[in-house]
Amino acid sequence: MEKKEIDQLITESLTREEAEFYDSLEEEGLFQKIGGLYSGKMRWMAIATAIVNTIAVIVSVYCLYLIFTVPEATAIIRYTAVMIIAWSFGCMVKLWSWMQMDKNTIIREMKRLEFQVAILLEKRPEE
Repeated sequence: MEKKEIDQLITESLTREEAEFYDSLEEEGLFQKIGGLYSGKMRWMAIATAIVNTIAVIVSVYCLYLIFTVPEATAIIRYTAVMIIAWSFGCMVKLWSWMQMDKNTIIREMKRLEFQVAILLEKRPEE
């Protein structure tokens, strides 16, 4: 059986409310996943990481500008080091965000499976 056939069989066996809930568990698009970061219990952390990432990007761009405008070699080395650190920090913050989106996707799929198991147990003939 294909996935579409299984999904159709499950949807047909559900009540209207159950079917709506089942449909809400479908896979989200990228922008929905990003929006999902800013909801729930970890919302404050996602907002904080967005602010920190913005600051890291601004510092990186400013240091890059200074690298090309400052004539002293020691200042160029200093600004290059700061730029690399800020850029690396921004990358780490982005990785955290992508891992959170992946975690949310896994949790969503687990809820979908739990729902399917509950429906199957409910429809199972009594022994």
